[in-house]
Amino acid sequence: MARWCYRHRLVVLLLWVGALFGLGFSATTAGTDYANVFSLPDTDSKSAYDLMQKAFPNSSGDTDTVVWKVDSGSVKDQSVQTRIQPALDRIAGMKGVGEVTGPYSGARGAAQISSDGTIAYAQITFAEQANAVPKELVQKVVDTAQAARQSGLHVELGGQAVQRVEEPPGGIAEGVGILAAAIVLFLAFGSFYAALLPIGIAIFGVGTGLFSTQLLSHATDIPDLAPLLATLIGLGVGIDYALFIVTRHRRGLQRGMDPEESAVVALNTSGRAVLFAGGTVCIALAGMLVTQLRFLDGVVIGTSLTVVLSVLAATTLLPALLGFLGPRVLSRKQRRKLENGPEPERTDNLAVRWSAAVQKRPRRIAAFALVVMAVLAFPVLSLRLGATDQGNDNASTTTRKAYDLLADGFGPGFNGPLQVVTSSGDTATLVKDIEATKDVARVAALPPTGGVTVIQVVPKTSPQSVETDDLIDTLRDKVIPEAGATGHVGGVTAISKDFASVTGDRLPLFVATIIGLSFLLLLLAFRSLVVPLTAALMNLIAAAASFGVLVAIFQWGWGLDMLGLGKEGPINAFLPVIMLSLLFGLSMDYQVFLVSRMHEEWVHTKDNARAVRVGLAETSRVINSAALIMVCVFLAFVLSGNTGAATAGVGLAAAVALDAFILRTALVPAAMHLLGNSNWWLPAWLDKSLPHLAVEPAEEAAPAVADGPSSAVHGFVRTTDGEPVEGAAVTLRTTGGRELDRVESLADGSYIVSVPGPGTYLLATTAPSYGATARQVTVTDDPLVYDVELAEGEVDAVN
Repeated sequence: MARWCYRHRLVVLLLWVGALFGLGFSATTAGTDYANVFSLPDTDSKSAYDLMQKAFPNSSGDTDTVVWKVDSGSVKDQSVQTRIQPALDRIAGMKGVGEVTGPYSGARGAAQISSDGTIAYAQITFAEQANAVPKELVQKVVDTAQAARQSGLHVELGGQAVQRVEEPPGGIAEGVGILAAAIVLFLAFGSFYAALLPIGIAIFGVGTGLFSTQLLSHATDIPDLAPLLATLIGLGVGIDYALFIVTRHRRGLQRGMDPEESAVVALNTSGRAVLFAGGTVCIALAGMLVTQLRFLDGVVIGTSLTVVLSVLAATTLLPALLGFLGPRVLSRKQRRKLENGPEPERTDNLAVRWSAAVQKRPRRIAAFALVVMAVLAFPVLSLRLGATDQGNDNASTTTRKAYDLLADGFGPGFNGPLQVVTSSGDTATLVKDIEATKDVARVAALPPTGGVTVIQVVPKTSPQSVETDDLIDTLRDKVIPEAGATGHVGGVTAISKDFASVTGDRLPLFVATIIGLSFLLLLLAFRSLVVPLTAALMNLIAAAASFGVLVAIFQWGWGLDMLGLGKEGPINAFLPVIMLSLLFGLSMDYQVFLVSRMHEEWVHTKDNARAVRVGLAETSRVINSAALIMVCVFLAFVLSGNTGAATAGVGLAAAVALDAFILRTALVPAAMHLLGNSNWWLPAWLDKSLPHLAVEPAEEAAPAVADGPSSAVHGFVRTTDGEPVEGAAVTLRTTGGRELDRVESLADGSYIVSVPGPGTYLLATTAPSYGATARQVTVTDDPLVYDVELAEGEVDAVN
């Protein structure tokens, strides 16, 4: 497939460009139909909602608030009314506004003025829900209301529709993330064209994914959160996957390979790992389905589709673009060096030195990494799930100012009233009992409709406080039953509490599902029980540490002001599910790229220490570069203006950084050195019963020989000083790693291994107190003389 795409590069490029522009035109023409279908079956708040829908079927439409405050005097003063009322009248006359309820008229108007007379509010009910209200209308409402401001009179607005127009224009976060990624890529590659390749692949993958998701929103329920998360994950994996393949291709060119052959080899090695890694990400995302939280189904569809298209772009469009560029994926300096012949293997770079250091001190490095992760994970013990609201917005936004004004004028609980919905029983007694309940500020029973009575309960404490959660439990478990009524506690605050409870209850099943599926995939890929167990444990450690960072920043408030992310509060209840899906998928990516190279070396040499050392030396630089790119992309979403996206961005950035720079670079290889050959243990009976799923390309079959070997490789094993090495194990393998012959060198260092026929083989040599070496040798019809030189502690990386 890679060769076909390389040779038919113009056709492939035109197909992708046509798909991107075709989907873009169709999506733009069709528009969006995102639906935030949120349902919590078998919960008390859902029962309350169902009763309210039955009694008040026409209570749709988003309700936002205009709040004003005077520095002196009263909001009832004529000078204030003549500024505010005309603005409210103009808003009421706008098309798309259903009703405006102010404090200066109506039977309940006085209740909309604070007890000290300095703060008042009006409610604006739109004809549509917040997501469907045109931004132009909302902006017009905001401008009209704020035009009433004057010295000593403050006017602010709150509500979901207003919050939407407060967000920065779309595309800023994505643009900043892509720019940061481009800088990192240019520094890593030193080539403008090579740096553009991963960016281009990510743009095609994310673009087609987002347009497809937008079209699918007309056929199924997809929340408006889905495209944001799809962009977040799509940019990360799209750039990373292309980076891995381009790095392998550049390495092939530097070794003197033809550009087409180098591209084919890169796709047949790193490309296979990309396919496998993309599959693990999709499986981790699909794990959200087991929570049975239906609004997440659309998130799974949008994000998984974007990942699939990013993988498809990396494995089809990328080889086509490599064909257009040829050797220009190398820097000018590298191309000039290549004119003098292939570059020799470097064994003195930082990655090689670090790999050797991990092998020498695995216990010390593993202990240090565990201590760092444990310290970062400590805050997770105080994790509290809930829901953020406009009280967590940045202090400079009008929504946050409106929230604070309402809390100052009418009490902290005014921003999150509870709704006790009853269908039978003594309502009067229930109202009295609720009024006598601790932490209740005000109670008001609305006139019954259709046999259903709604009692508005304003707590004394804020919607996010623990005391409000306790009040909900008290009403449900004690007050309502003791009053002899049949009722349910609803409202946004109660829904948030129930959602946090449901999420917490289903989280263990969700984690077990994605760990189990990832374990099975790694078991099939690496034919080992220990490798997938290690990966699962590392993923849990990374998750704990990243959530510890989230708690410290967003729940404890450390650094929130510096980041400009508003006020501290509980962690959004939906965030653990989404973050764990993305984290497990991305962590598995790095595990696959790291361990697949180790496994390749293990198959060749059966030397665990060498396999771990070479695998880390060859992959750590590209894994760290990929992680740095992801960190830049994720942190850029702090600029999105969406609190959920900002929290997810910071959490994922922390998770990826810790996973790549501490776990995969230090803890995983140190643990694998300590475990030794048991890393690759698999019972024989299980090996026979499992299907084969190879991350590495299939090896070429060795030539069939009818009457004994047709040739041989012989020579001497010596030290760098020319001294013979006795007892060195010399093994001849196929290029895929299958052992053909194995001997030990004699006292004079001589050896001879049998060769079944002409071809290319791998000659691996290892001896106690010396490093291992493995070289590809090409044998013709005549015996090949090949001397091996071993150096103490040698690191010999073989592609």
